[in-house]
Amino acid sequence: MLSIPDLIKKKRDGGVLTDEQVTTFIRAVTDKTIQDCQTGAMLMAIWQKGMVVKETETLTREMMKSGEVMSWPKEWAGLMVDKHSTGGVGDKVSLVLAPALAACGCKVPMISGRGLAHTGGTLDKLESIPGFTIQQSTAQIQKILGSVGCCIVGQTERLVPADRVLYALRDATSTVDSLPLITGSIISKKGAESLNALVLDVKFGRAALYKDLDSAKELAQSMVNVGNGLGMRTGAVLSCMDATIGRCVGNSLEVIESLETLKGKGPEDLMELVITLGGMLLMMTDLVSNLSEGRKKISDAVTGGAALSKFQAMMEVQGVAKDVAQSLCSPNTDYHRVLRKAAHQTELTTPADGVVVDVDGLVLAEILHKLGAGRSMVGEPVNHSVGAELLVSLGQKVKKGVPWMRLHYEDPAPTPDQIQRLQNALSLGTDKNKPTQQKQTLVKEVLLPQNK
Repeated sequence: MLSIPDLIKKKRDGGVLTDEQVTTFIRAVTDKTIQDCQTGAMLMAIWQKGMVVKETETLTREMMKSGEVMSWPKEWAGLMVDKHSTGGVGDKVSLVLAPALAACGCKVPMISGRGLAHTGGTLDKLESIPGFTIQQSTAQIQKILGSVGCCIVGQTERLVPADRVLYALRDATSTVDSLPLITGSIISKKGAESLNALVLDVKFGRAALYKDLDSAKELAQSMVNVGNGLGMRTGAVLSCMDATIGRCVGNSLEVIESLETLKGKGPEDLMELVITLGGMLLMMTDLVSNLSEGRKKISDAVTGGAALSKFQAMMEVQGVAKDVAQSLCSPNTDYHRVLRKAAHQTELTTPADGVVVDVDGLVLAEILHKLGAGRSMVGEPVNHSVGAELLVSLGQKVKKGVPWMRLHYEDPAPTPDQIQRLQNALSLGTDKNKPTQQKQTLVKEVLLPQNK
């Protein structure tokens, strides 16, 4: 049996760790019998030398087994599904997808996170709804799935404790962007949910972790390989993240846009992601025979109102007062009677006539982060009311002086420099550019799992 320093040396020198050696490392992390400096050294060795598929799969499996692994009633066999996104600007897909999948007969134990980047994560968005409780025990999660079919909750203390240790040290040692470590972190948590099928939305582009398709595809393939190796049917979508998803960015504004989508009035790009990811999961659980049928079934669940009913039920069972949930889900409701509205709104106008050819989503996200919509460290509060609404869409012809964005903010007000950066995020072209600026699909490629 090699000692911890020997294991670090082996990986540092480019060796491939055996299953037993990977297990020794993860158990030492979980049991706290390894020094933080040794864990950091191993993380750096993995970052520098990488891991082969089998090593990464063993790493992920041992991380998954470091804590509680959920179990479900036998009658739910084959129906347990979830999705993971690598993050985006205005990414509110989970809020629409989870209830749509539940309306189609799936069980969705969606364990989500808080945002650490530009704006809030899925949990932050939901916590802008008064009373919504994201902390639920495993027993409560099972009860919610039994009655509603979906829940969106935070990670329990007993789930994948090794990841909590490793993630904190990855951040401190600048090893967050290691392919095997990203794969292990994401897939171990999904594996601990005991899923039958998992779909990954891996972003690439200006406002994503990976700027180009090839890099994103490498990560997607790593996670698909390991997910399938752990017994989950795992597929991935590679989607473009240059602008924003939908028209709203910011926690409570994204909840409003999600509710509008569940009422059949959602933006096309958001719906494209929802029906593609949902369609893949329905196909992977054999509830439909092909992706086209799955897409239609998810679309019908959203436009027909079944998903909205599930979202309302999920809100109520997760702590939202019944009259509040009903109000949010009723047609033509005044959302700001329930959801906090920012103290100030201001509209930015177009500087010239032209056609909207681009809106830089990264710039929007960075400014909103500075205005309080996101957090820079764990535990920092977010301002749920801060955000932005896009009032134009790509390919739209506009006249000089028309509003193109509405900014929602609290005190202090955005600086002149921040306003100028936002204005510069809008790119206008001439009429002759318009034919090349038709609406582009966000989904660029789909990676389907191997047949059973």
